[in-house]
Amino acid sequence: MQDQAGSTRKRTGGRLKNVRKRRKDELGRLPTETQVGEPRFRTVDVRGNGTKTRALSTDVVSVNKDGETVSADIEDVVENDANPNYVRRNIITKGAVIDTSEGQARVTSRPGQTGQVNAVLL
Repeated sequence: MQDQAGSTRKRTGGRLKNVRKRRKDELGRLPTETQVGEPRFRTVDVRGNGTKTRALSTDVVSVNKDGETVSADIEDVVENDANPNYVRRNIITKGAVIDTSEGQARVTSRPGQTGQVNAVLL
């Protein structure tokens, strides 16, 4: 868990006095880093009354092909602009280019936030 509240120091380096304690909704979380593999999901409570389903790993993608959506298998991560290391570690993020059974596709969804991988054929 990471704290995302305001800084405890001034611009000059001096300490700021606390006006209040940290709040639960100021809490940050580490990135999910969805991998290619056996489907695993985690449900996370969010602010308000909602939840998010995080895909920890998945091997299925919904590919948009000629205006229709077809399900395909993820084979490999080819390119990832977010981080070059993600290609070696087979991590899927939005904008990643993946090899599927339908051909190469670019990911348009955020698997760590929505729990599903949607993509468009290249």
